[in-house]
Amino acid sequence: MYKRIIYLILVSLIAVVYSCQKKDVISDDTSLKLEFSNDSIIFDTVFTTLGSATHRLMIYNRSNSKIKISDIQLEGGSSSQFRVNLDGESGSQFSDIEIEGNDSLFLFAKVTIDPNNVSNPFVVEDKLHFLTNNNQQEVKLVAWGQNANYILADTYTPGFPPYKVVADSLETVHWTSEKPYVIYGFAVIDSYGELIIDEGTKVYFHEASGLWAYADGLLKVYGTPENKVYFRGDRLEQDYADIPGQWDRIWLMEAPQGEDHIIENAVIENGFIGLQAESFLRAATNQLILHNVIVQNMSGIGLFSRFYNIESSNTLLANCGGYCLALTAGGNYDFKHTTIANFWNFSVRNTPSLFLNNYILDSLDNPTAIPFNLSMGNSIVYGYNKNELETDMDGGADSVYSFNYCLLKTDLNTTNTSNFNSILKNKDPLFVAPTENDYRIDTLSPVIGFGDVNIANEVPFDLEGISRLPSPDLGVYQFVPGQEEK
Repeated sequence: MYKRIIYLILVSLIAVVYSCQKKDVISDDTSLKLEFSNDSIIFDTVFTTLGSATHRLMIYNRSNSKIKISDIQLEGGSSSQFRVNLDGESGSQFSDIEIEGNDSLFLFAKVTIDPNNVSNPFVVEDKLHFLTNNNQQEVKLVAWGQNANYILADTYTPGFPPYKVVADSLETVHWTSEKPYVIYGFAVIDSYGELIIDEGTKVYFHEASGLWAYADGLLKVYGTPENKVYFRGDRLEQDYADIPGQWDRIWLMEAPQGEDHIIENAVIENGFIGLQAESFLRAATNQLILHNVIVQNMSGIGLFSRFYNIESSNTLLANCGGYCLALTAGGNYDFKHTTIANFWNFSVRNTPSLFLNNYILDSLDNPTAIPFNLSMGNSIVYGYNKNELETDMDGGADSVYSFNYCLLKTDLNTTNTSNFNSILKNKDPLFVAPTENDYRIDTLSPVIGFGDVNIANEVPFDLEGISRLPSPDLGVYQFVPGQEEK
């Protein structure tokens, strides 16, 4: 009996020792990853004084094995505006942090920002990098850097970008120039909602963000020549002043019956698509009205339509990686005193500046033609490419396009008077400095005085408020002697 008791004691001791050793073993299994309470930490406090906020991040080991986090690093290091505290220890980098199986760690992140420092970006970002068993993981840190109205996406629907409704159904909302608006995600005008943007307002978009008027939503932008409305990316550094692709698009579906989307005296720049106007739930019977609008430096398309109606005067569409103007799937379009100028130099561009199309493809890639009507007068279509005008028309629907008193860079036969009237073909318009986004015309430009007075009577002042009459030039700008010296 005595020997049996000794044996049982020895077995128990061995089991205890083995259990302890097993518990202390750190697994290097590469399939084991960390989990986090959030994939991003967003400090969405609207600062009115010196802003300071702290958020907690939970780091989980969901496995049954003990693991080691080889490295936790704040990407911005000691110069970051964020500060990190891990289990009571502050720093910007931590090494060899062990977590037992089915256990967790507390990490606290803090940011301190002076919201009145205009040199701050609107959105301050950093990242926390985690290295565990050769697995790289990260958590974003995001904070607001200046006093502004921040629109933060709060709705996530499969198939749609993250968004926040800023004008709900039957609601009219005004955005004013008092403080800029910074959009993080998509700002949505819901059906039968209306967003009015007043003169002088500045709207900044974060990466992949945009403004979206859903079907029967309504957008009205009322800038003035003296106080334009600006839509651009939220990077304020000078190096980003002319960089395309910083945000996504302004997306307009059909407005409510009896109403038109209106954009006046606005600058839209440095995104992917400047304006996308398309019929969605039904064929749009109303219009998008553009007056004194500049769309430039888009990595994709300046103005893109699908089966829509657009009335445009004094619209400048410039420097896009794809089309400056793509009017597709039919529609009705009236463009007066337009300048389309594509001197894109960020990559090879294989598309023309202006593209016209009157059909859509069905599920079998068969074309379904839709009526198309375009009138363009007193306008310029020019750029680096040999051919800057392309048409792709199906004969199954009534389709008419006419260019009257225009300068066109094209391979098309412009002697067809049903489509072309008084055309300057393949003439250099002699812009003052197109690589610097200056599309005024030089003293020797062939477009000076070439315009039709009847068209100019409907748009008597140019983009800068200069009278065109009695001898109008083509495009958005009227020549003024000595202007190139300014």
